[in-house]
Parts: sequence; structure tokens; C-alpha cells
Amino acid sequence: MAEVVLESISKSFGNLKAVDDISMTIPNGAFVVLLGPTGAGKTTTLRLISGLEKLDSGTVRIGGRDVGIDTPAQRDVAMVFQQYSLYPHMTVRENLSFPLRSPILKTPEDEIARKVSEVSEILQIPHKLNNKATELSGGEMQRVSIGRALVRDPQIFLMDEPLSSLDAKLRADLRVELKRIQADLGSTLLYVTHDQVEAMTMATHIGVLEEGRLVQYGTPRDIYENPRSVYVASRLGLPRINILPSNLFGGDHKGAQIGLRPENIMEGEGSDARVIRAEHLGDQTRLHLDLNGHTVVTLIDVHQDYPAGQKIKIRPHNPLYFDASGARVA
Repeated sequence: MAEVVLESISKSFGNLKAVDDISMTIPNGAFVVLLGPTGAGKTTTLRLISGLEKLDSGTVRIGGRDVGIDTPAQRDVAMVFQQYSLYPHMTVRENLSFPLRSPILKTPEDEIARKVSEVSEILQIPHKLNNKATELSGGEMQRVSIGRALVRDPQIFLMDEPLSSLDAKLRADLRVELKRIQADLGSTLLYVTHDQVEAMTMATHIGVLEEGRLVQYGTPRDIYENPRSVYVASRLGLPRINILPSNLFGGDHKGAQIGLRPENIMEGEGSDARVIRAEHLGDQTRLHLDLNGHTVVTLIDVHQDYPAGQKIKIRPHNPLYFDASGARVA
């Protein structure tokens, strides 16, 4: 595995600046997630690292080596795509061993057998090795797709929303599995998603992208607690952060807008709010409030019950402040 360094990389498609002067370091053995909505530049960044797209400017270094003129095969990276990309006429064993039989790797047959057996155990599919790909469930096909990358032992794994087409339970199960596998192997992994839950639960580092620019890079906890802007603050957290005019609350405030995570709203004193509805979700209850025409979502004890229309008082606790443009105010 290797450290990957991006130095001022950029890529345009016509008039569209898909990646705009991104610099970041993916540490050796890290699980880095690129987070952002569709069109933020996540997949293009991945493709620039892999060599599937050519840089307009900047440098990609893998293991200290400039790979700008290298082909994707020469870069020694392994990609997992959103779609399974399996050979349907092949068995699971044949699909897993296929990358190892490339002219570049020239892996001996005994080594192929060992790696396929090892990866199938890690992915918990050894009993499926002789099944055709078409005989597998969606989750099993995605495990095989991930396994085709794992057998490679590359410099870095590049994964482009590999879990997005799966159902919610399977997605949650594979998140845990993927993080466990990465930790066990000590591999360097760059993962692209628009799903904040995937980012928060798996990443050692998160890079938040906005319109091709890297707007913040750090640990999940740092980005959650110390976002640089309203945009970044809104990317993480469920329910989403409440962004409100700061003059809704009495007293002096540091910025034009106040950001309140649901857990940072205290009840019992402060400004009057009216209950719109309560969402009982088992392990938590979300309370939707109206505060002078602004919707506020907070969390309450699951055993509490507030009927619609009831008035309660709320106040900020450890709020975040932003100026009128959305930039963080210290």
C-alpha cells in the first residue's frame, strides 16, 4: 500500500470545471471518503488518480512517484464501480482469479488459488466459488466485485459508490464488512459517496467537495464539529443542522446565521416554539418545531410526548455561527 498525494489537480470538460485545483494527501493505510452531491467532482477525481482521465494540470503521486504519464495498469490501482462489472458466464472463482491472470501480474496458479481462497473467506462467500455470477444475489455480486479488487493487493483501492445500488440493510452490513476488511488488510482506500452515513461510519478522513473544489479535509469528528461553512455543516449529520437567522434568539450573537445541531437545542427556557409533529423512530424521537416561521428539528427523549400545537421554549447550546455568505465565524 502507498501514500497518494494530489498536487493542484484540475480537469475540465468543455466549459465545465469538473475538478478545480484540488490538493490533498491520502495517508498510507487510511480510509478516505470523498463526500459531496452529484456533480461535485468525486468520480472525476477518482478517475484522474486511476488514469482513466487525463489531467489538465497538476500532479498525482502514488508511493512518491509521479504517475502522470503512466497507464491505469501501470499505476497499480484497483477500482470498484457502482455496477458489479462481473463476467456473467464465469463462476465466482473465475471472476475473482481473472485480474491475477493479466499479462502484467503473471501470477502463478498456486498463488492465484491461495489468494482466491483467502479473499472468499474474508468476504464470507467460499461456498459460492463454483456458482455462476448470474446465480448470486445483489449483495453477493457486489462482494465478488469488491473481491476482484482485493485479490490484487494494489497500491490503493478506488471505490466509486459501490454500495449505492443495494438495499438499506445490505448496505449497512457491507459498510461494516468493508471497514473491517480495510482495517484488517491495512490497505489504502479512497471511497466516493454522496451518503453521509457511509462517510461518518467508515472514514478515517473525509474530503468535502463542492463544484469541483475541495472545501474541507479532515477527520469525520473535526468536520462535524468544526465545519468551515454552511455547505460543509449541511453535508454531515442526521437530522441535518438547523441554519437560522441568529436574531431569532435574544442576546448578542457572532454572526448573521446560527447553526444548531439537533443535539445542541436545549428545552425549558429561551424562545417560544410550537410543535408541528413528532417522529418516533424507536431509538430517538425527532421533534419538528415552528420558531417564528422557521422550521427547527431537535431530538427529545424517546419517552417524552409532545402533541402538535403545544408550545415549548428552546435555546441554543454550543451553536455554530456563519456570516451572511455562509462562511464560518470563529
